[in-house]
Amino acid sequence: MPRRIDVLAMVLAGGRGTRLYPLTAKRAKPAVPFGAMYRIVDFVLNNLVNSGIYSIYVLIQYKAQSLTEHIQRYWRLGAFLDDHFIVLVPAQMYLYEELGPVWYRGTADAIYQNLHLVENHSPEVVAVFGGDHIYKMNVRHMVEFHLDTGADVTLATYPVPIEEASRFGVIEVDERGRVLSFEEKPENPKPMPTDPTRALVSMGNYLFKTEALRLLLLEDAEDDESTHDFGKDVLPKALAEGYALFAYDFFQNPIPGEGQNTYWRDVGTLDAYFEASMDLVTERPSFDLYNPDWPLRTANLFSPPAKFVREEAGRVGQAVNSLIAGGVVVSGGTVRESVLFRGVKVNSWSLVERSVLFDGVEVGRKARLRRVIVDKGVRIPPGTEIGYDLEADRERGFTITPAGVVVVPKGYRFEETA
Repeated sequence: MPRRIDVLAMVLAGGRGTRLYPLTAKRAKPAVPFGAMYRIVDFVLNNLVNSGIYSIYVLIQYKAQSLTEHIQRYWRLGAFLDDHFIVLVPAQMYLYEELGPVWYRGTADAIYQNLHLVENHSPEVVAVFGGDHIYKMNVRHMVEFHLDTGADVTLATYPVPIEEASRFGVIEVDERGRVLSFEEKPENPKPMPTDPTRALVSMGNYLFKTEALRLLLLEDAEDDESTHDFGKDVLPKALAEGYALFAYDFFQNPIPGEGQNTYWRDVGTLDAYFEASMDLVTERPSFDLYNPDWPLRTANLFSPPAKFVREEAGRVGQAVNSLIAGGVVVSGGTVRESVLFRGVKVNSWSLVERSVLFDGVEVGRKARLRRVIVDKGVRIPPGTEIGYDLEADRERGFTITPAGVVVVPKGYRFEETA
């Protein structure tokens, strides 16, 4: 029997990520590459491990192969301590007597179907965190707040512009931080009393007293009207039934080696993903990848160094204000304000501006890319232009976002020209 632990983490990483399509055509949302060398799921795992939380289950479901391989290969805590683990938990078609085998029916049902894992460890606190946001969080600080307030449930919260708040669960709190109301994705979100331009929203990260979580999930599982979602069902019901819900102020979260911690991005849409990627290439990015006091681990693939070659008139291999991963070769081309993953090759006289190129992309000579996301392994033929004529890009079958970002899907093959 494993020894009792204080915090058990359950990471919800089974979402389809439909709004990130076509980047999620063949991978789960948490497996989408980000920041030249990471996957989105790496950030929540780093947050937990850096916070000294080493008992982690990762719940997976849709298109999970690349996510499974990534975590199994590169996120290992060893086998000597039974409370140090990162374990994948696939949907196991739990047998409901009245329904027969079913997949996870919602975020709450995913935890309900795995309550036996919680019971195996008898933790004092269960952390239920999403696996698809870009941020840093000292989770221990949130745990201390949770214990100090005596909360049954603690929600990490963040202020967002009022016009964006309908995408989230909107919260009202009193002066002590106790939650007074919770509305999931309201049409008319309530603004913060101190700032009518913003609303306080849930980040989708929760801490539960173990017994409170168990009782709430048992009740929810028996409710035929429930969608079995924490935001839509469990949290509003907990509030109505008198459970103590408290809001944790993310802006008060301390990260060693950094100032005030304010960066959190829900990269749930292609435009949000692109904007978060561009956040990284500014001179002083608001999200710091280079803090040695808060290391960001990921796959160690032993890539060779990046290389920049050619120095002739009009043919200089160069990159400016960009993130460049190992194995990238910029040969006589120019890269500006872009994110290049491992093994990308940019050939002579080509131009890549404000773009994101996944592993193994090759940009042919004299090609031009502007505000483009190119998925893994695509070969851009010489002379090709993408991002300059959106109608022509649409005719090629590329996805065009509302903000005009062009997405070239994995496996795309350009027509051969004579």
